[in-house]
Amino acid sequence: MTKAAPASAAHGSTHKTLIPMPIVYTVLGITALFFLVPMYMVLITAFKDPSQINLATAWVPPTTPNWQGFAEAMRLFLPKFQNSLVLTISATLLSALLGSLNGYILSKWQFWGSGILFALMLFGMFIPYQSTLIPIFQTLKSVGLYGSIWGLVLVHVIYGIPITTLIFKNYYSEVPDELMEAAKIDGAGFFQAYTNIILPISIPGFVVVIIWQFTQVWNEFLFAVTLTNPDSQPITVALAQLAGGEAVKWNLPMAGSLLAALPTLLVYIFLGKYFIRGLLAGSVKG
Repeated sequence: MTKAAPASAAHGSTHKTLIPMPIVYTVLGITALFFLVPMYMVLITAFKDPSQINLATAWVPPTTPNWQGFAEAMRLFLPKFQNSLVLTISATLLSALLGSLNGYILSKWQFWGSGILFALMLFGMFIPYQSTLIPIFQTLKSVGLYGSIWGLVLVHVIYGIPITTLIFKNYYSEVPDELMEAAKIDGAGFFQAYTNIILPISIPGFVVVIIWQFTQVWNEFLFAVTLTNPDSQPITVALAQLAGGEAVKWNLPMAGSLLAALPTLLVYIFLGKYFIRGLLAGSVKG
């Protein structure tokens, strides 16, 4: 009985935090400030009159909000905003669907060379965008898609396939093989089992892929600025061009930045609670 106390004390000591919680909260608070301070500057500058924007009063909020910057940003950026919506929604849905099919085939159809094919597909994730610009430009030009929004959609779909395939392959690997065998016994073919069994339980995986791809495609700049003409450029290119002039009304690009960030913010607000569930769904075995 006398030896149990040190053992329980030793067991309890393993649960003590190595770093005091006040220090943890302080570090977290400082880290949060690094993210919140730029947002504060963007927000107050967007609501300022151009005459109020100067270095001396950069941190001072406006006395009365000025919506002129948002009205002008909507007028200038609306066509580019529409281009971004067409680009992002199309590329996200297509890459998600192709990634789902690839993940299903690679996880449930163990054909010869599937492991090598999967490794080669993942290798595409590590190829820098800059090294592929000239081949992509030549390919799009040869098929008549250079300068159009659909050529940019094709590029993002191809570049999104490796990561979407990886996510779905890990997700479908946790689906019991007995479920597939039962579908086969019932007469369902390989792809019929996908549409009737796999696809209905793929919602968490699709949520993860949609959030990931939507954010990546919406915020991408390099392909957008090099592979499109002025009529098909997305909003990221329009913002960069607006801020590149000699005399900049800084409330305008700041208002445009807030409008450009709105779609991704809404995606995280409405789908964010499913994001972690989707990530964990393919990592924990039942």
